[in-house]
Parts: sequence; structure tokens; C-alpha cells
Amino acid sequence: MNALATLGARLAPKPGFRAVPPERRRRRRVQLVWALMVMNVLTFFPDSRLLVPIPSALGRLIAQGSLLLALVLVLTVNRPLRVRPSVFIFLASLLVTEAVISSLRAEFLVGALYRSGRLMVFVLVLWMLTPWWTRRDLLLVRTHLMMLWAVIGTVVAGLLVSPGGALVDDRLTGILWPIPATQVGHYAAVATGLTAVLWMAGLLRREVALVSVLVTIPVLLLTHTRTALIAMLVGGIVAGLSLFTARSRARRTFAIAIGVFSVGALTLGSAVTTWLSRGQDTEQVTALTGRRLVWEAILAQPRTTFETLFGFGLSNKSFTGLPIDSNWLGTYYDVGLLGAAINIAMVLFVFIAAWFTPQGPRRALALFIVAYCVVASFTETGLSEASPYFLELTLAASLVFPRPSREGGS
Repeated sequence: MNALATLGARLAPKPGFRAVPPERRRRRRVQLVWALMVMNVLTFFPDSRLLVPIPSALGRLIAQGSLLLALVLVLTVNRPLRVRPSVFIFLASLLVTEAVISSLRAEFLVGALYRSGRLMVFVLVLWMLTPWWTRRDLLLVRTHLMMLWAVIGTVVAGLLVSPGGALVDDRLTGILWPIPATQVGHYAAVATGLTAVLWMAGLLRREVALVSVLVTIPVLLLTHTRTALIAMLVGGIVAGLSLFTARSRARRTFAIAIGVFSVGALTLGSAVTTWLSRGQDTEQVTALTGRRLVWEAILAQPRTTFETLFGFGLSNKSFTGLPIDSNWLGTYYDVGLLGAAINIAMVLFVFIAAWFTPQGPRRALALFIVAYCVVASFTETGLSEASPYFLELTLAASLVFPRPSREGGS
């Protein structure tokens, strides 16, 4: 008995020891799962300009292994296994099925099946995160924003340490982790938009929002990414209008934005034109930096009936070695008309659901993300594969998911 008493005394919490509540532990693990999903879409590719060279095998292991780790971790937090029925995830599952069917007849079978398998696991993890879609504290949105800040922080750190290495052709890239300028611009634009909407909705402190915007906007401008800038502005306007009548901050923001735009148009018109042109002539801009030639070649490619309906299998979104740079043509090339129809249905479902969602922060955030993805989809790929765009569209779907009338923070 004395031995048991001594053991009990040793195992008893020490004075001042504060146990972590189970709910907080679950929340942290959910955040870690989402962080791993973001890490997975930071696809690694060899780059000799990295500040600290990362072996190709190690980089790919980190990026791709994070998805398997996310799957294992979400299984530990979602116990007993439960999911919420979601039209969006159902459509995503249909897309996975269609991708597997098309990849079975792909020319590069192993690569296509690998990408299909990755998309399958990606959607499976997202499905198992559905119990946390309706949290009042917007856990997934805040986690995603923090991850965007972390990614942008690595880009800024690389710029401060080695400005010459980070600026490639006068466009800011990541040199601590290989992130192309277009992706840096995407992360900066989404972070700016989410920050602005959360602040207008009164869910983010002014100091935090100000610091975020003062960092992300210069990063976006340094990338010279026109698509991200235009998509952010369109998404911001749509989200702001949804809050216009309910939030005085939204009205003040619109008034300030109109004033800044008017002054900028009068005083900085030539600088804006130079930034938008990126040193390209009229012919290059009209040809969308060579994209139009690739798009025309895809549409002119001979296809069988099966290839028209199901595509050629998941690829790396390139055609004859050139990037496709269009979500809709890339989807048509990979998974055919059926896959493109499913992809359109996913976007339309989220947009319509957001339109009929009651006015408030969730609706504004969802409208920003959907509007951003739609605008960016014309010159960027990703809505039909495991990518930042797919992850963010899922985030929008979580925001418009019907919330039970009686539900706590979980």
C-alpha cells in the first residue's frame, strides 16, 4: 500500500501544472492536419538558386510525405470516425473516380495513377475534416491564414538575406523553399483578401490586419503577378459588397479604397501601366504571354470519344512541354468534358450556397474565395487537382455548410 501511495504521489500533477483540455488538444491536431495539407501543395522541385540546397529526394519526401502524415493524424483526432454529408465533397469524390478511370488509359500510366491516388487521399483527408467545418471560431480559415503568413515569411526572409537570389527577372520568388513568383503572388493575394475580410467583419484586430497588409501587398507587387492582383481586387469587391450594409468598417474601407484609387490613377498611371506590362509589348500581352498558342493546340488535338469525355489522365498540367496555364483547358485535357463539368458544378455549388448564406463573415469569406478562384482559373490551374486552389475552394465550401441551430464551438 505504501508503494502504491508513493507511486500515486509521483504521478499526481505538480503544483502549478495545468493540463491541456482535450478540446484544445483536438483543435491543435486539426490545425496541424491543415498545416500538413498546405505543406503538401507546396510542391517541391529542384532549384539551384535555393539559399540552402535541399536534396531533391528529401524535398519531395517532405512535400508528399506530409499528406500521408495528415491522413494518419486526422484518423487519430476523428475518433470515432464521423463525417458530415457534403455535396461539395461528393462532387470531389466523383472527380476522383473520373480521374482514376481516365488515368487507367493514360500514356504515362504510373504518373497519372500516382496523381490520381494523391488526389484520392487529399479528398479523403478533407472529408474527415468536415466535423470541424461549422466551428464558430472559423478554425480552418484562421489556420489557413496563419499558414499563408508563414509561407510569405519564408519568402520575405529569403529576400532580406539574398535580394539578388530572390528576385528573378525582377519577380520575387522563394529561395528557402522553391516557390515560383506566380505562387508567391497567389499566397500574398489570398492572405491580403482574407485579412481584409476578417478585419471588415470585426474578427481581426486592427494592428494584426495592418501588419499583415503592409507585408503581403508589397510581396504581391514584387511578384508582378497580374492574375493574383486582379483576382484579389474582384474577390475583395464582391466580399466587401456582401458586408456593405451590415458593417461600417466595410463602408469606410470602400470609401478609402475609392479615394486611393482616384489619387493613384491621376498620379501613378504610368507606373501602374509599366507594372502591368512587365516589359512586354502589345503582341505578347495579347497572346497572354504565349498561353493562347498552347490553348489553341489543345483544342485542335485529335481525340477519340473516350478521350473527349474522360481526357488523357492526370498530368503535370503541361502540353508538349509547355504549361497549360488554364484550369478549364487543363481539366479538359486531363479528365475530359465530364471532369470539366464536375469541376464547374463544384464551383457553382459553392457560389450558389454562398449567395443564399445569411449575411455575415462566413458568406463574405466564401464569396471572396470563390470569386478569386474563378478569376484566377482562366490563367492558373489547380481546381481539379491537389493544389492550393482546391484547398481554398474546400475552405469556401466549409464556410457555407449549414450550421445547426444549436452547436457549440466544436
